[in-house]
Amino acid sequence: MMRKFCLVLIFLGVMASVLHAQATPRVVLESQVYCSGIVTPDPVPTDTYVISGEESYYRLTYSDGKLVFLNKGSSQGVKVGDEFEVIRATPIDYVQGEWFQYQNRLLKAMGTTYEDEARVRVVNVQPNTSTAEVVLSCGYVQRADLVQPFTPRPAPVIKSEEGFDIFAPPSGKAKALVVTTKHFGQLAANGTVVYLNLGSAQGVKVGDYFRVFRYQGNSSENAYQTPRVAYEIFGLGSTPRPYTAEELPREILGEGVVLRVSKNAATVLITLSRKEMYPGDYVELE
Repeated sequence: MMRKFCLVLIFLGVMASVLHAQATPRVVLESQVYCSGIVTPDPVPTDTYVISGEESYYRLTYSDGKLVFLNKGSSQGVKVGDEFEVIRATPIDYVQGEWFQYQNRLLKAMGTTYEDEARVRVVNVQPNTSTAEVVLSCGYVQRADLVQPFTPRPAPVIKSEEGFDIFAPPSGKAKALVVTTKHFGQLAANGTVVYLNLGSAQGVKVGDYFRVFRYQGNSSENAYQTPRVAYEIFGLGSTPRPYTAEELPREILGEGVVLRVSKNAATVLITLSRKEMYPGDYVELE
């Protein structure tokens, strides 16, 4: 009898855990939220920065658990326990080969790209300097990285993949491009952060979802597509006339959620990917 009673309790416990998991919506991970970066035209203060860190006689970079020295102390209001974000601007000419026409020009118009490098917590304060521990590392911290007060960021809910429509008609809402990925990568999939050329000025806000899609293959905008390949190169049959991309069904690639916004740019986490995505692919607000 006792054995049966224990089995019933175990079963009820498992079922309760399953139901709780189903009832609790998934949210974006802390590391994804705070390591996402942003493209912004807004000026970023440069008066607070990393001087160096422990073992600076041979160490050039710092990550989780390491101590770094900041150029502000008690005289500037810094206290033990204060938290700061460490960021670094990326040169606009980082993208050497464009993936679509005017990619660099468009990225420059969106603003300056800032990488999130770390979050640090002050553990000791001097009059004009302070020592902080790296508590969340996104990449690495180095001398002269910019430091700004830590600001909590919301963690958007991740939509269920159930019901995702691969034949979704155009939403009729704002449309833009995947301009580049975090670290200027060449493709994106689940978990990749991308930067789009729509922002708060166009009504975009944190938690919004974008659908990623591609027009069928007559585009000359993307490096991975050759123009008119279906009609002139492969020659696999012919139709009475060529069809434009607008006349053919779109190829729905996936979707992503907005993590951060600036005036004319949005930082988006890809949450569902049916196929690989590239800079130059299209997006629209759902």
